[in-house]
Amino acid sequence: MKLARLAAFDQYFFSWLFQRFGSSTLAPLCLYCSRTADGPSYALLAFLLWLLQGEAALEFILLLAVAYAIELPSYLLLKNLFRRARPAELWQGHFQPHILPSDRFSLPSGHTAGAFVLLGVVAIVAPFWLIVVFPWALCVGLSRILLGVHFPGDVCAGAALGLLAVLLAQMVLFP
Repeated sequence: MKLARLAAFDQYFFSWLFQRFGSSTLAPLCLYCSRTADGPSYALLAFLLWLLQGEAALEFILLLAVAYAIELPSYLLLKNLFRRARPAELWQGHFQPHILPSDRFSLPSGHTAGAFVLLGVVAIVAPFWLIVVFPWALCVGLSRILLGVHFPGDVCAGAALGLLAVLLAQMVLFP
């Protein structure tokens, strides 16, 4: 019963956010923000850090790589375990997202999980960059809601998954 109420609140909160802020005017900005959290962006970031910082960036890159190696299979497992319908599937014919999602299921948000992996690694290795990375990670999660492809609970679960993956990676690498 409590899960049903939580799901109902999540759907209500999604509707409230999407109706107020999910306009087609903001959609291009949300899409751009969301795309900054696509997988290849992190590989490019790691490569650029290695080019610019050399060995000084190796701890950051190693922690990032191990955290993503934990996060990605976990994300795929959870998506297929929970099989939560996306908003457009739940409200077929009554709701149209701004983009087509890359897969069928909603929980957790993979883009948000990836963004929070980066956030967690930055918090551990280079906390002075949190002033930039924290707002960006929040915007990635919000963009997934405003694009109409995730519920707020999916985004929260993605954030938790990303941070947990970083903590596990840190325990593995630096016991």
